[in-house]
Amino acid sequence: MIRVEDLPVAHPGRRLLTKRTPFFAAPDEPRCSYCAYIPTSWTPDAELPVLVAVHGTGRSVGELREGLIPFAEQHEVIVVTPLFPVGIDDRDDVHDYKLLDAHGIRFDRVLLGILEQVRFRWNARVDTVLLCGHSGGGQFAHRFLYLHPDRVAAVAVGAPGGVTLLDDSLAWPEGTGDTRQRFGITVDPAAVARVPVLLVIGGDDDGRADLAVMGDHGRNRPEQLDRLARSLTRHGTAVRQVVVPGVGHSAAGTRPPVVEFFTGLLPG
Repeated sequence: MIRVEDLPVAHPGRRLLTKRTPFFAAPDEPRCSYCAYIPTSWTPDAELPVLVAVHGTGRSVGELREGLIPFAEQHEVIVVTPLFPVGIDDRDDVHDYKLLDAHGIRFDRVLLGILEQVRFRWNARVDTVLLCGHSGGGQFAHRFLYLHPDRVAAVAVGAPGGVTLLDDSLAWPEGTGDTRQRFGITVDPAAVARVPVLLVIGGDDDGRADLAVMGDHGRNRPEQLDRLARSLTRHGTAVRQVVVPGVGHSAAGTRPPVVEFFTGLLPG
């Protein structure tokens, strides 16, 4: 695998591997992929931090990356946007990645493999990363936090339709009671509590009809987010909740508080 620093400055490959990159196959699961944005300030010895942004059900990866480019440039952060495609082993499935495992695929491990490739190719700092996701991406993000709190510096969760509670009396994905059997990992609420969390939603984002169609009758997205907030807070996590007035179910509309949250955590 080519490292950018191994290419001469005038090599055309540098144009593919800086700023907006193409999609790369994920090293551990080539049916998944990722693209990145490498800020113009990048140099081989910079060891820039990484923000991972996980798409929702609509897989609007390009739009997601574009919206974070100003943040990447201003704060010298590499943005990584994975793509977990529809229909892996089930042609009609759109949800499996949100639960982190399905059909023999561990989507959390897919992301870890992507981060290792990002570390090698761009000499990035991936021991811990900033992590955000909206809707289905928010489901992925908080569940990834549970399994890998040591790899996450901060998490922003936007408007998830379903949540997992820190509750060992409930099986995954409702709770964390069987994660040792399912993932080989026992969730440690104390380790989770060391990671600051932002929970954000649009003020006009109800989602009750959407959740009912998916079989979750009687709840809406604000209620789901409140359930998650109570569970995290009960175990000591520092949770910040933000409701953005006049915004519906929109990743772009809820992005400003996410950017503000991460900005406040970066050095300088």
